[in-house]
Amino acid sequence: MRRLLDHVRGFGGEAVLTRPDHPSGTDRVWEAFELLGAPADCQCIVNIQGDEPFIDPHQINALVDLFSQSPAPAIATLIKPVLTNEELFSPHLPKVITDHAGRALYFSRHPLPYQRQQPPDQWLAHHRYYRHLGLYAYQPAVLGQLTQLPPSPLERAESLEQLRWLEAGFSVQTAVTALDAFGIDTPEDVARARLG
Repeated sequence: MRRLLDHVRGFGGEAVLTRPDHPSGTDRVWEAFELLGAPADCQCIVNIQGDEPFIDPHQINALVDLFSQSPAPAIATLIKPVLTNEELFSPHLPKVITDHAGRALYFSRHPLPYQRQQPPDQWLAHHRYYRHLGLYAYQPAVLGQLTQLPPSPLERAESLEQLRWLEAGFSVQTAVTALDAFGIDTPEDVARARLG
């Protein structure tokens, strides 16, 4: 980690080392925010996770733009249309369902909704599915509150931290992106990233 810290500082960026015992990236981002001085005029905090190294700057801008709305969202994240059955049924690519305003209703490692009248290999032909990209932004005060929440039953079941926030009553606004960004979750993902 020291090597990353020195690299970021070497090109003029600000960086801090956080404690190694954080239960989640959300807690780590909150500590970093506090260590960097927690500026009072901060509109939102963007969390780009280490296992999502191919995020495009346009995706970050799309997320930050949501906070110019009135009222600004408490939490925001990006989603992308699912294009293949491989994506749809991969437990490594969380899916999300939203309401008509783009607020997340649920995140799952399983495709939702279940289409009772169609065979699974035909689901994409009959419904638009979205997968979640591991990029978040939060209002600073909300991020502080999230770090105080205990793990929730749905979070434990799916191993998806954002379910803790939904269970606690926080709203998660989504923005749709057509740009792909794949995470590094498996050895196969590492091999694919090395191929370019």
